[in-house]
Amino acid sequence: MKIAVCIKQVPARDSVLRLDGGRLQDSDLSYEINEPDAYALEEGLQLKEKHGGEVVVVCAGPERVGSTIREALAKGADRAIHIEGDLDAADPLGTATLIAKALEAEKPDLVLTGLQSDDLGYGQTGVIVAELMGLPHATIIMSVEVSASHMKIKRELENGFFQYVEVALPALLTMQSGSNKLRYATLMGIKKAKTKEVRKVDVAALGGLPEAAVTTVRMFLPERSKQSQIFEGDPRQAAAKLIEKLRFEARVL
Repeated sequence: MKIAVCIKQVPARDSVLRLDGGRLQDSDLSYEINEPDAYALEEGLQLKEKHGGEVVVVCAGPERVGSTIREALAKGADRAIHIEGDLDAADPLGTATLIAKALEAEKPDLVLTGLQSDDLGYGQTGVIVAELMGLPHATIIMSVEVSASHMKIKRELENGFFQYVEVALPALLTMQSGSNKLRYATLMGIKKAKTKEVRKVDVAALGGLPEAAVTTVRMFLPERSKQSQIFEGDPRQAAAKLIEKLRFEARVL
């Protein structure tokens, strides 16, 4: 069974974000694997351990994403494809187009991605890859059981409900965070990662980055503000005013 796992490198969650001329200043940022993609990788590794085959990691970005690729290889992925290039101007369609072209020759039985990225949060790249590759897909996946020609999957819905679906292979799934327990890279895994294949494919070799259908108009840091209101008078009247504020202004009731 050949499993392709799409991963993304994103700024670490504790990074201090700074803007320079309307763009994110990345010179002093530290980076890590996108959390939902880490769960997709773990699911792929567990399926490989149960059913055999190989796990191929696909990651797009500049040279710095090599550290994230090596982390995935150290955890147990067999080899990797690095789509090398500047993707700052890429939208989900552009990124998905590059990934789909890079996977054409691989013909994977299963493609796994994270539900969404921690930095941009579009939640679209995975399903667009499925459309471009002509694969059935399902999203927000919590667990996967693979048989000979299909999978039984568990999807997370709202209010604590779940949906159980059968999907034919080959297919694409986008994994939800918390769907399994993440593993750490062992010392032996880190050593082996240095010898595993990382095939670099330039963006130009895949036909170049398509023109973006989505553009960023403005980028800004959220403004911090504190507002407090004190309700005078009788507790009953104060409670009634509070409920009115929560219902009609905050709209949380």
